[in-house]
Amino acid sequence: MQRVKITYKKGEEIRFLSHLDHMKVLERAVRRAGIPIEYSQGFNPRPRISYLSKALKVGEVSSECLAELKLKDWQNPQKIKDALNQVLPGGFEILSAEC
Repeated sequence: MQRVKITYKKGEEIRFLSHLDHMKVLERAVRRAGIPIEYSQGFNPRPRISYLSKALKVGEVSSECLAELKLKDWQNPQKIKDALNQVLPGGFEILSAEC
């Protein structure tokens, strides 16, 4: 298992997304990018993504949000950053990824 800490920004284009929608956008981007993320166990498995920064209010933007992805296999953090940036919508950008 590998943990990758990502730093991303929520820009003006998506400032009216709620926190739950924000979480779904990141989950879908991970799936679309083909990143081998670990899933929780149980009846309704969810991707293992931990949000390390506070939940943003609707209408609020941030230049530095933090999240941690738990991956099944080792991946190059730079490739994860590039793959996510290709599938994320405008206003949502991965700034850095590190182990």
